[in-house]
Amino acid sequence: MIHDQTPDLHEFEMDLTRDEVRRRAAVLRALGDDWDPVAVLAGEQEAYRLLYSNLDAGQQETYDRLVAAGVLPGGEGEGRAAA
Repeated sequence: MIHDQTPDLHEFEMDLTRDEVRRRAAVLRALGDDWDPVAVLAGEQEAYRLLYSNLDAGQQETYDRLVAAGVLPGGEGEGRAAA
């Protein structure tokens, strides 16, 4: 058996479950009853599409390189810059 050579130190344990529940409830209260996560996601996707639309050739090349490097999400269809 190993004896602790530091008797002035004590084990400390804290359960944050109740605080996490309180925090999540506060977030949902702040979002309000009319918060629609599906509509929020659709709006974000539309904003992303608009941000990367109508790129000139140089911008499109840079965009494609960033997608290929994994810096920006991309792929077929959704989230892809318009050609």
